[in-house]
Amino acid sequence: MPNIKSAQKRVKVTAIKTARNKACNSALKTAIKKANAAIDASSADKEEAVRLAVKKIDQAAAKGILHKNTAAHRKSALALKLKANS
Repeated sequence: MPNIKSAQKRVKVTAIKTARNKACNSALKTAIKKANAAIDASSADKEEAVRLAVKKIDQAAAKGILHKNTAAHRKSALALKLKANS
């Protein structure tokens, strides 16, 4: 643990932000996996799963967890996969 007060605060703030980012990343990955599984299984709710995954991707990009081009790339990949399996 640092001795300087500002450094102690930075450690606390970084831990909080890391936990928040980790939770958002985990939810994002889960949504993408569910969308891919729904597309592969050709289930009835595959459009809904993709819509939710795209929403999570947009939220992550808005919070700065994903770069905007990475978000666009992932959304495009989901859309292409959905269209190919329609």
